[in-house]
Amino acid sequence: MSDSTPRLWLGLGTPAQLAAVCLVFGTGAVMALTVNPYYAFVLANVALLAVVGIGLNLLMGLSGQVSFGHVGFYAVGAYAVAILTSKAGLSFWLAWPIAVLLAGAMGALLALPALRVKGPYLAMITIAFGFIVEHAIVEMRDLTGGQNGIMGIGSPKLGPVAGEQAVALLALLSAVVVLAGYAWLSRGTWGAALRAVRDSETAAESIGLNPLAVKVVAFALSAACAGLAGGLFAPLSGFVTPHTFGFVQSILFVLVVMLGGAGSVAGPLVGALIVGLLPELLSSLEEYRLLFFGGLLLLVLWAAPDGMVGLAERQWRRLLQRLRGARALDWQPATAPEGFSLPARERQVLAAQGLTMQFGGVRAVGDLSLQARTAAVTSLIGPNGAGKSTALNVLSGYYQPTAGGFSLGGHALTGRTAMRLARLGIARSYQTSQLFGSLSVEDNVALALNRGRLGPLLGDARLRSASARAQARALLVWCGYAGAPQARAADLPHVDRRLVEIARALALDPEVLLLDEPAAGLSREDKTALAALLRRIADAGLGVLLVEHDMALVMGISDHVVVLDAGQWLAAGTPAEVQANAAVQQAYLGASLDPHAPPLRGSLPPEGAAPPWGGPAEGLDPHAPPLRGSLPPEGAGPALGRPGGWPADPHAASEPIKVEMLGVGQLVAGYGAEPVLHGISLAVRRGEAVALLGANGAGKSTLMRALSGLHRPLSGGGIHLEGEDLSQAGTEAIVARGMVLVPEGRQVFPELSVLDNIRLGAFLHPEGREARVEEMLQRFPRLRERLHQRAGLLSGGEQQMLAIARALMSRPRILLLDEPSLGLAPKVIEELFASLDRLRSEGMTLLLVDQMAGLALALADRAYVMESGHIVAQGSSAEIAADASLAKAYLGAH
Repeated sequence: MSDSTPRLWLGLGTPAQLAAVCLVFGTGAVMALTVNPYYAFVLANVALLAVVGIGLNLLMGLSGQVSFGHVGFYAVGAYAVAILTSKAGLSFWLAWPIAVLLAGAMGALLALPALRVKGPYLAMITIAFGFIVEHAIVEMRDLTGGQNGIMGIGSPKLGPVAGEQAVALLALLSAVVVLAGYAWLSRGTWGAALRAVRDSETAAESIGLNPLAVKVVAFALSAACAGLAGGLFAPLSGFVTPHTFGFVQSILFVLVVMLGGAGSVAGPLVGALIVGLLPELLSSLEEYRLLFFGGLLLLVLWAAPDGMVGLAERQWRRLLQRLRGARALDWQPATAPEGFSLPARERQVLAAQGLTMQFGGVRAVGDLSLQARTAAVTSLIGPNGAGKSTALNVLSGYYQPTAGGFSLGGHALTGRTAMRLARLGIARSYQTSQLFGSLSVEDNVALALNRGRLGPLLGDARLRSASARAQARALLVWCGYAGAPQARAADLPHVDRRLVEIARALALDPEVLLLDEPAAGLSREDKTALAALLRRIADAGLGVLLVEHDMALVMGISDHVVVLDAGQWLAAGTPAEVQANAAVQQAYLGASLDPHAPPLRGSLPPEGAAPPWGGPAEGLDPHAPPLRGSLPPEGAGPALGRPGGWPADPHAASEPIKVEMLGVGQLVAGYGAEPVLHGISLAVRRGEAVALLGANGAGKSTLMRALSGLHRPLSGGGIHLEGEDLSQAGTEAIVARGMVLVPEGRQVFPELSVLDNIRLGAFLHPEGREARVEEMLQRFPRLRERLHQRAGLLSGGEQQMLAIARALMSRPRILLLDEPSLGLAPKVIEELFASLDRLRSEGMTLLLVDQMAGLALALADRAYVMESGHIVAQGSSAEIAADASLAKAYLGAH
């Protein structure tokens, strides 16, 4: 396929497509003039189904909304024509456009409240609307005739042609006009905006689009099409009654779109032919007709989920690929004029003053003040849960601040929506790329050039003009995108999605650019290219406000760094000043990393360590009974304490355990083509606690998911639990073998009670379940007080205790803990780590990932430090605490 798109005549289609449409409708017109009245009625009914289907395709295929109530608008059009011609004495030619306008206005009025909800909720509202219209017709007897309906409806005449033949010709002409309008709209700026809103309302707002307004226009146009068809149905049938407009008719309208293919221009035509003609073709089968009809519908929907037209298009593309080979997809990369750069002008400063954002009783951001200076990169950093992304969401209008405010160039912007802020020059990207997947790469960028201004409803100049295409391609090249501009955005690799998203943001010609973790998931080479791009953007005069966890990148490109901790401003300065700040190190690394400080009570000493390591701390019974009912380690001696307890290891208090329980060798895993883990190797010995440390994005959680079986397949390497290979095993099999994950974010079952959550942990080992439940309640007394509450109502600390209790019910031999302290208050963290320390003293093997590096090291015997998917340091807790590589992994190079 060449770089140029096929030439469209009148912006409607290729010559072959237009010839096919003319042939179909020309044949229909000839048939309408020559067949008997019954077949003219059938032909007109097919054309009316096509008109409603085209309007519904605008709603379902372009904007992604589903309506099962379009029969209501169909009825409004029919009854409006019937009432105006039979009772008001108006001619059909005046009553018909009034009916269309009335149906469109009702569609807009319904859409304004209804389109604030999505999915099944919107479907239920539209279903209710259809029933309301039907019952209103029945009850308004004086106007509508009630159950008896209305007869004597005025009929149109086209010269000598009258009756069903005239209506059939009008219906065919209406279908042609509506189809042409749909083709112009879908290929123009409004069509791109509708698809953008369907793909991501959040991203649509960030380029200045108003999703509600765009969807209301689509709904109103769709309703107007249904009213247009209903206005022709009234004279076609000669009378109207309420039962003609039942719910089944709405289902048929939806089937027209689904069978033909939602989003395609020709889809509703094919669907109307199937839905309108199939019952007639099967009429001779009498009682079996509905059975055959339903079976055929199921077959088509199963074989062609994209509809008949979608199926034909897929087969055609496959045929082209066979005939033309690689040339069928031979797209040319975009080019840019020599010396292209961002517009040179003076930009405005984004400033926040006392910004506060509170969710219920949780203060995510508190009294934050900062400036995103022009021609500079300002980085906003902090540990997990510090409030960085929340601050970005407030500054871009997705949250309204609880207190404080922000301004751009001295003009207060507090209270403005995301759409308004985008139009004023605040552009942004997202943690997870929010491209418009159904649009091409260049359409993503070209649509953003307009800052939400879409132009005429059927126009395409703002999207497809030569200047818009050239500017979009130049921006893509300037940002480093080397792929084809015609490629579908949904098919892009991860790194290209990041670049296209930045190019789309720059298409707004913004004052300031907000970036939320743009380097997440990128390789080292791609991060280097991204860093150079961000510097070019800042050097072009824009202010860049960057939230990022890759500290090497942050410290390498930032002019100014602001540090948040628990929602509060902690420090600010140059990268060197921030790296040397003791408070920042404390926030990132947690408790004191003094290598001579004793660990938490009951921990085993590192190899060769002398006192004071390893002794029981004040208030802890060193002979505390172990967890009853758990699986014993192999070769363990007599049981400690009460019956059913963990067997004691005779070496537990005298020397480190040497037997390896978990071994990971050269593990490679990732998402898509780019690995996240690069040859990870580590070992966890039986009975010891191992900490896995590193900054966000280092790959720790990916490793935990790989170990627990949640991330499959692996790209290379192996995972062994006491010699058994688990590389191909699923999560359930891994849990059954004794390796259990306590996931990040707790992941309790919020609608179930605390008791039911705990019981579910014993799913694979139900024997002795109630006795083990009692032991969990003794271990975590807080849970006993809330035993019959819904788990979703617990505090964060209580949910974490519940998650650990649920995991222990699975009788683990090794417990994987992913960020157990995340989002918890200091006192709760202390209580939680005391519980983990008790588990540690009882001989449970632990592999711990936690942002509080100091606490993790105090609990652990050994530790590994990860950076960008690699192990960069390992050793005893004392060695790692004294190793500069830990601070480097969290805060970047010094």
